[in-house]
Amino acid sequence: MFITLEGPDGSGKTLQIHLLEEFLTAEGYKVFCGREPGDTFIGEQIRQVLMDHQNKNMHPRTETLLFCAARAQLVQEVLKPHLERGDIVLLDRYADSTMAYQGYGHQFDLDLIRSLLHFATGGLRPDLTFLLDVDPQTGLERRQKGGGEWNRMDAYVLQYHQRVRQGYLEMAQADPQRWKIVDASRQPDVVQSDLREILLSFLSNLS
Repeated sequence: MFITLEGPDGSGKTLQIHLLEEFLTAEGYKVFCGREPGDTFIGEQIRQVLMDHQNKNMHPRTETLLFCAARAQLVQEVLKPHLERGDIVLLDRYADSTMAYQGYGHQFDLDLIRSLLHFATGGLRPDLTFLLDVDPQTGLERRQKGGGEWNRMDAYVLQYHQRVRQGYLEMAQADPQRWKIVDASRQPDVVQSDLREILLSFLSNLS
C-alpha cells in the first residue's frame, strides 16, 4: 500500500508521518517511510539545489523539472521495490505536491504538469493521501518559529502559498475516495489520532 501525506508548508507532515510509521510498525506492518525530494543519492543532491537560498533565481520551469527528476529516481530505485515486497510505503510529499506548488502555485498549465508527472512516476499513484490542511499564514509562522529548515520555497510570497493551499483543496474535493482532509491547525496528538483512525478504517476495508 502506498500512502502519502500532503499539505502546505508548516502543516506538520514530517512529525505526523514518523508517528504513523511508529504506529504501523508496532501493529506489525513492514513500513518504509521517506520524503520528497530525496531518499536516493541523486534525489538528495537535487534537493540541495532546489532548497538552497543561493538559487533564488531558479526559473519555475527548472524547479518543476528538478522535482520530477528526483521523483523519477525515487520511484524506480525505492518505491517500486518496497511496494513489490508488500511493504506499506509512507511518503512525505509526492506528485500532488508538484500539482499544488508548481501547477497551482506557479499557475502553470495543469494538463501539462499532469503529463510530466505521469512520465516521471510511470503512472504510480497513491492508494491513500492525507491532506494536512492549515492556513498558509499559520503554517509559515510555525516554520519560522520551529527553528527547522527554512528553504528557498518557503520564502515565496504569501499569495503563492495561498494558491498552493487552494490547489490542494481542489484536488481533494475532486477525488474524495483517495484524499482525506485533516485539520492540521490543532494539537499534534489530536491530528495523529485522526490520521490513525482513518488509516485503520482504510486498512480494515482492504482485508
